[in-house]
Amino acid sequence: NNDAVVQQFELPPLPYAYDALEPMISSKTLNYHHDKHHAKYVNTMNSMLAAAENDELKSLTALEDIILYAHQKGNVGLFNNAAQSWNHEFYWNCMTSPKNGGGKPPKQSHVSKLIQSSFGSHDEFVKQFTNAGNTAFGSGWAWLCYTSTPDNNKKLFVTKTIGAGTPLTDNDNGVVVPILTMDVWEHAYYLDYQNARPTYTETFLNKLVNWDFVESNLKKAMKMNDDKGEEL
Repeated sequence: NNDAVVQQFELPPLPYAYDALEPMISSKTLNYHHDKHHAKYVNTMNSMLAAAENDELKSLTALEDIILYAHQKGNVGLFNNAAQSWNHEFYWNCMTSPKNGGGKPPKQSHVSKLIQSSFGSHDEFVKQFTNAGNTAFGSGWAWLCYTSTPDNNKKLFVTKTIGAGTPLTDNDNGVVVPILTMDVWEHAYYLDYQNARPTYTETFLNKLVNWDFVESNLKKAMKMNDDKGEEL
């Protein structure tokens, strides 16, 4: 039975209690969003992987590799469910308790310095990220990404993706590494904000961003890029 060797993924638990983000995001939202929506993406992906007949696909064990494989092969169903599984796990970690989250990153952090050099100011980053979140048509994601071009130009940039889209597939012209995301699918905010996506976006940036997680993502990205970050 070949199915036994196929990688199966588990729904990762939330990195905090269901009520940890209240009153900004309710435990009711996290219950639905994590236990129903995120779980369904993981389960659907697992079913697709179990039914896979392609040896190359069966040999992949990392979620990122499955996303890239599905993207390259044009397997839309597998891509959507694998990417959404990854996007959600990343999103949960991008948030922390409103007591500690949001606002500006610590002044001495790499991310603070790179926001300054990439956008000119923290306010300009907020403006671009807010715009990305509020203008993603229908369902999607806003992202802050680290990039290093072939001529070693390191900077951060804001982008948005629609549906399950992820910057993980954008590595054609150098390194692109997502370091922060905000989910703007309606199920992320509707129970708490109804159709007021701009209010949710503002709350996410002011109260929920986990800058420690963003900083650790940036440091990892810079290391991947053979760059220990000393010159920042």
